[in-house]
Amino acid sequence: MSEERFIELEIKQAYQEDLIQALNQVVADQQKQIGKLEETCKLLNDKIKSLALDDRQAGAADERPPHY
Repeated sequence: MSEERFIELEIKQAYQEDLIQALNQVVADQQKQIGKLEETCKLLNDKIKSLALDDRQAGAADERPPHY
């Protein structure tokens, strides 16, 4: 192989390494964001369940007994 071909391959490899590092950083950032979103969803789900339970308990206390 010629010297020019080696230089061309080294340049391509350097660009690919930079691209891989950049993509790796994007994936890491997205993973952090996914973790935060999952935690938010869990908190919202727990809050919805809590509100639904409170609503059912309040509804049961407000109902008239069947003999009225």
